[in-house]
Amino acid sequence: MTKSGTLTIAAGILLLISSCTSNSKEPSKFRGRISFDSIMGIKFYEVKRRFSTGLSFNELGFQQEPTWIIQFKDPDTIQAYSPQKKRMQSFYFHYDHGDVYNFAKEWFRIKKISKDSLVFQRLHLTGREISKDIRSDVNITWYSENYINNVLKTTVGELQKPTKADTLYIKELSEKSNRNPNNLDSAFAGRQPVRFIPLSDMISVKKISSVDKLNGKTESYDYLFPKYRIDIVKAYDDFGYEFSAVVDEKGKIYLGKFRVNQPENYEPRKKTLEAIINVYLQNLLKTIPGETLGIQHSSEINLIVTGRKNKA
Repeated sequence: MTKSGTLTIAAGILLLISSCTSNSKEPSKFRGRISFDSIMGIKFYEVKRRFSTGLSFNELGFQQEPTWIIQFKDPDTIQAYSPQKKRMQSFYFHYDHGDVYNFAKEWFRIKKISKDSLVFQRLHLTGREISKDIRSDVNITWYSENYINNVLKTTVGELQKPTKADTLYIKELSEKSNRNPNNLDSAFAGRQPVRFIPLSDMISVKKISSVDKLNGKTESYDYLFPKYRIDIVKAYDDFGYEFSAVVDEKGKIYLGKFRVNQPENYEPRKKTLEAIINVYLQNLLKTIPGETLGIQHSSEINLIVTGRKNKA
């Protein structure tokens, strides 16, 4: 799969919001409206959010993170915890068809309910059809407060941690990316993005947030598509360029993608950008590679770099 193709999928992953046709590989035992009477008033904590692979991560470095706390109050009302407001909020629990329900602007297929645990498939819809791709390939598991405390005798935080399988998968991706450090197609997003530390007052760096919830860009965009503005003073000339780069496990920066108006300008622009990287960025910045689960690896970043001959 090409990088452009995977980025399209990445954008789709982050659009797990909307309105339904079956996409589950295993048929649900539920048909028609489900009774939730047996779990009324029980508080459930999300402990796992996984792809059908059983992993929390995919090949792009996107991590599914469990965050939900829910409680059924009555047949058509469910409460969910709001991290922003730091309290439980009530939402209408809407039955659509079959085993598909909606609450808090999200669509779910109910796969299992018991007093100890719930399993829902999170769905993405295009129009009224469930997307048959990675955007609906998400299974969420909740455990009840009683089950966590008195049966498992552990904590929510412990259950939410990435698994050994996640770590092995990230090691595998990292080894591949580190064998091809300048290859955009083998680089993947670091859960802890690249960091730059200026070594001179000639250069300054600011990380730009890409979060735009109105347009579906969640906090995940900030590590999936990290963007930085780098300003250089006392440069050889005034300039301004926008381009992508790959930072490998050792902090070396490789030129990635950039745009030119005319094909004949490609090579001259490439030489200019490589010179900016090698002369300014590599010498004036300490570059700390992106990492995931404590493992450093190649990752792609986006840069806006400006140069000024004079400070003022």
